Amino acid sequence: MKKDIHPDYHAVTVVMTDGTEYMTRSCSGQAGDTIRLDIDPRTHPAWTGGQQTLLDRGGRISRFNNKFKGIPGM
Repeated sequence: MKKDIHPDYHAVTVVMTDGTEYMTRSCSGQAGDTIRLDIDPRTHPAWTGGQQTLLDRGGRISRFNNKFKGIPGM
């Protein structure tokens, strides 16, 4: 490896939204920093299977639904 071209890889603490924390290594911040998450896999609907609401801006969703309404599962 070439010298002095790679970022510093150091230990940081990650704090989840429920307050639990763990140590990992990162190129972000400084050694010993704390990264506080606003969204994490325990709370985000993409991982928990929660319901997502879609905003119908300009009727795009309505047009899509009308175009494909005859297809099973739509």
